[in-house]
Amino acid sequence: MENKTYPRAFSHIGITVPDLDQAIKFYTEVMGWYLLMGPETVKEENESAIGIMCIDVFGEGWETFRIAHLSTSDGVGFEMFEFPNQPKTRGIFNPYQSGVFHFCVQDPDVEGLTEKIVAAGGKQRMPVRYYYPNEKPYRMVYVEDPFGNIFEIYSHSYELHYSSGAYK
Repeated sequence: MENKTYPRAFSHIGITVPDLDQAIKFYTEVMGWYLLMGPETVKEENESAIGIMCIDVFGEGWETFRIAHLSTSDGVGFEMFEFPNQPKTRGIFNPYQSGVFHFCVQDPDVEGLTEKIVAAGGKQRMPVRYYYPNEKPYRMVYVEDPFGNIFEIYSHSYELHYSSGAYK
């Protein structure tokens, strides 16, 4: 039997925010996501599984951080971290640097969600655009949360936007 590669499911994404309580409020009230756990404080120690895992990830000397876990309507996890010594400034937009520069959510009311994001202290980075003007109703826009994390809003699924035959 041949060993085949299969598509893995997306489990969660983790972001860093300067104020965890404000971020929980934004992502639950504006995005409608569910708070699953937290906020909790994690301390640097090597006696619990979470303490050991965090030392593995962050190294030594971080002392403590706060964390919360949220979930989207389709079960994708959204993990947020607040570190005590992190600058309380917005993230810097640099899509030319390696690493994650945005994530994307789907909402049929792109314009309405964008208005809510802006009203809650976020930013609209561009006008709402149609992927296929006068052909299909697929719309998108880039926004940022009140903390400078960039994300995109699609009106339709990723598969519909990019499936075979989508571009002419």
